[in-house]
Amino acid sequence: MLDRINENELRSVKYFRAKADNRVLAIYIKADFDEFEKFPPYIESEEEIQHLKEAYKGTDPETERRTKAHITDDDWPLQVIMLNRQPGGTTTPHYHIPEIPLPDLPTRHQILLGQSGRARVKILTKEGHDHGDVFLEPGDLVLMLEGHEIEFLEPNTRLIEIKQGPFPVTDEADKINIETVIPAE
Repeated sequence: MLDRINENELRSVKYFRAKADNRVLAIYIKADFDEFEKFPPYIESEEEIQHLKEAYKGTDPETERRTKAHITDDDWPLQVIMLNRQPGGTTTPHYHIPEIPLPDLPTRHQILLGQSGRARVKILTKEGHDHGDVFLEPGDLVLMLEGHEIEFLEPNTRLIEIKQGPFPVTDEADKINIETVIPAE
C-alpha cells in the first residue's frame, strides 16, 4: 500500500526509513493532517462501494475517499487510520477481529500522541543509526517501529503511549537498550 504514496509530496506525514534497506522506522503525523485523498482506501471495486454504503450511514464512497486515510500498510499489527467526519456521520455497531494470525515481529510497535507541551523523539534503527528527530506537539502522533529516545522539552508535557501488548513481567524485559547511537549522515 505504501508503494502507491508519493512520500515527497506529503506535507503533514513523514516516513522515517532505514538507509540500508528502506524499511519504515517511524511515521510522524502532524495535528494539521488533511491529505486524505493521497492515502487509501482507494475504493476501486463495486464490492468496496457497496460495503461502504452499508457500513457507514449517511456517507457515500466519494465522501469516504476524502475523509478517511489508511496511513500504515494493511499487514502491520497496529493500524493508523485518520478520520474526519461531520456531525451525524455514523458507522454501524461493530468490533474488529484478526482475519489472519498476527505476525511475529522483532519489535513491538509503539505510538506516542502529544497531549500538551512539547517533546523531542529521536528515531533510530535497532542497530542505533540516527534518522532524525520529531518534535511532538499537542495533537501530533508518531508511530515507532524500531528504536527511539524521548526528551521532554516543556514543563507538564503529556504524551499518550500506546503499544502492543501484552506487557512483559518487568520493565527491563520490555526493552533492549541501544548502547551506541550512530549520528545521522
